[in-house]
Amino acid sequence: MNRRTLIFLAILAAFPLSAPAAETAKAKGKLIFDARLRNEQVNDDAFARDANAMTLRLRLGYKTAVRSGWSGVVEFQGTTHLGSEHFNSTANGQTSYPTVVDPDNTELNQLYANYQPNDATRLTFGRQRLQYDNQRFIGNSGWRQNEQTFDALDIAHKFGNGLSLRYSYLDRVQRVNGDDNPNRALARWQLDAHLLSLAHALGPGTLTGYGYFIDNQTLPTTSHRDLGLRYVAKHDAPDAIGWQFAAEVARQDRYADGSDLIGANYVLLEGGVTCHGSTFKAGHEVLGGDGRYAFQTPLATLHAFNGWADRFLTTPVNGLQDDYLGWSRKFGQLTANVAWHDFNSDHGSIHYGQEWDASLAWAFAPHWNALAKFADFRAGDIGADVTKTWVSIEYVY
Repeated sequence: MNRRTLIFLAILAAFPLSAPAAETAKAKGKLIFDARLRNEQVNDDAFARDANAMTLRLRLGYKTAVRSGWSGVVEFQGTTHLGSEHFNSTANGQTSYPTVVDPDNTELNQLYANYQPNDATRLTFGRQRLQYDNQRFIGNSGWRQNEQTFDALDIAHKFGNGLSLRYSYLDRVQRVNGDDNPNRALARWQLDAHLLSLAHALGPGTLTGYGYFIDNQTLPTTSHRDLGLRYVAKHDAPDAIGWQFAAEVARQDRYADGSDLIGANYVLLEGGVTCHGSTFKAGHEVLGGDGRYAFQTPLATLHAFNGWADRFLTTPVNGLQDDYLGWSRKFGQLTANVAWHDFNSDHGSIHYGQEWDASLAWAFAPHWNALAKFADFRAGDIGADVTKTWVSIEYVY
């Protein structure tokens, strides 16, 4: 990565606009600036050494004003480590340390044109972040310093009867491993993918049917299709007990040049209640496996699922059953989260382990946020114990 580029972005963003210039910029568009400094420490019993990664991520860009329904965004992103590289970034060759996927990198993060002639129709073309539903299948992996973006065409339309339709064509994905990664297969995947989602209001929630047809031309044997149904409902009651519910089923099969082994089911059941500011939830998620192949979601925001220790970014061939409990609450400018997971195989009788996760976020000033986060995975029949801690501070303009 060219650190001089990163330093230049930081210096450029540090100079405040003059008052007239600021007013002009506000009238014509919006500056994009985001800086995140983070320390991640990993204690993995499978390694003799612990990982310690201090990294800085900067984003600088510009969003134009809307003219006749048209607007655009250009955004650059740079990540660098500070201090010693006592971690495996997937690009630095430090394989004697546990992995922290935040390599040094400079790239064009977003460059797209957006056309929205009215509130019902939107078309976006170019490099962009994409999020479908809860990001279990398609997401931007925003937790990592180098987020995941797509070269894509994204079209959405809302009909007057409560029906909404969305279609995306994906040509390429810029992965969290960074565009500068010497391993090209880690840096980006060439795709020929079609995503289709049809949603309609039903009772207190929304029923969504989807089909994702993913031809991964970089890794052809992983090509697959997902067909599924998802129902999400929620009832807010600030002065009483609110509730939320989600249910989802999906089938994954081979597509294009995908392996003949591909074939697995997905099931999610989740419920929760909100009372006196606290939200309690419980869930059961199954990524099916038969000992040869298991349900995979390679384009998802994976860190958000199956524990923050990231033990299951790739589903084991015997599948995964994740039973979990969670609690969250806001205390003024503070937001607290605690979760517990119990992991078992779907095929056979393997207990993978249990995990506790906790975080505390503090929005201590306008544009500023601090975060402390912890994950403790205790292995069961196989694997190794892993503990991770994060401390970060972020400024978003």
